[in-house]
Amino acid sequence: MKIHQLLGRASIIVTNEEKNFIKEQGEHVAVGFLDPHKQWVAQNLVRKGVYSISNDRKHLKLKDR
Repeated sequence: MKIHQLLGRASIIVTNEEKNFIKEQGEHVAVGFLDPHKQWVAQNLVRKGVYSISNDRKHLKLKDR
């Protein structure tokens, strides 16, 4: 068995830049106030499942781990 199978979930690998984004932005992020590069970082974090998109597609919320 692999460790993530024993723990019951897979770990998500984030870059240092993504980690800094999470620290700076916190749990709720208004997408409209981000510059293009930070929007790209946020998009990557949504793909990785760290953030979820609100129904109005204007805010991101940090998912529970």
